[in-house]
Amino acid sequence: MKVFIDSAKINEIRQAKEWGMLDGVTTNPSLLKKAVDDLVKKGKKLDIESYLKQILKAVGKKPVSLEVVGSDYDEMIKEGLKIYKIFNGVSKNVYVKIPVNPCLDGSCSKATDGIRAIKYLSDRKIPVNCTLIFTPEQALLAAKAGAKFVSPFVGREDDYIREMNRIQFGKEEYYPAKGVKKLKKIMNDNGIVSGVDLIKEIRELFDIQKVKGCEILAASIRNTRQFREVAIAGADIATLPFSVMGNLLSHPKSEEGMRKFTQDIVPEYAKLVGLKVGKK
Repeated sequence: MKVFIDSAKINEIRQAKEWGMLDGVTTNPSLLKKAVDDLVKKGKKLDIESYLKQILKAVGKKPVSLEVVGSDYDEMIKEGLKIYKIFNGVSKNVYVKIPVNPCLDGSCSKATDGIRAIKYLSDRKIPVNCTLIFTPEQALLAAKAGAKFVSPFVGREDDYIREMNRIQFGKEEYYPAKGVKKLKKIMNDNGIVSGVDLIKEIRELFDIQKVKGCEILAASIRNTRQFREVAIAGADIATLPFSVMGNLLSHPKSEEGMRKFTQDIVPEYAKLVGLKVGKK
């Protein structure tokens, strides 16, 4: 499974790359604006366009997803073409993020505009990351329209199931992959019992239907256990906040073992490998 960072902070992106954990980047306009505003306050002279180009150069050839903000077919097409024209020439690594359904309320008549926009851009060889996926059928139709990535929102699906059942929770709180029982019934969203289960169902559907050329990108991951579980569920990619990425290697027994190792250093061996050991 590939690991993307979900961030607009160039220092975090560079750190992930230095760790050898960077296979791509996802971001959004809100994260970009906050990152730029923070740097401007520190005296940096830049805007979102120049800053984005710095990110693209820092990432190299690995995918970077940039988001449209329009909510109808014509707007998304116009923005997608412009994003690709302005930014793809920097490192040839831009993916355009298109929502699977841009409707803002249930009465919207433009439910298919996202899929139509994906088809239009894909037919012109512009790679698309279809975002805001919450059902396996949305993922299947996005792949059919030509999306290269589909992005199911793991943490937000968990939130939705809890909200429907009026359960209070903290944003970073773990939600069981197999769901939670309430009154002897597993809480679910039309059969989906958790965000991890959503990934699993999409994986099974893609495999049964022999979907090719489209990868499952698990988004909205809140903690390290969800990272593990989406990998087991069959995600091709997981995009992580920097805080989660930084905790993936942590375990108290690893730290305890290192303390014991350093206490048991043999001076002769340390000298052989070039380690300077102080006198005890």
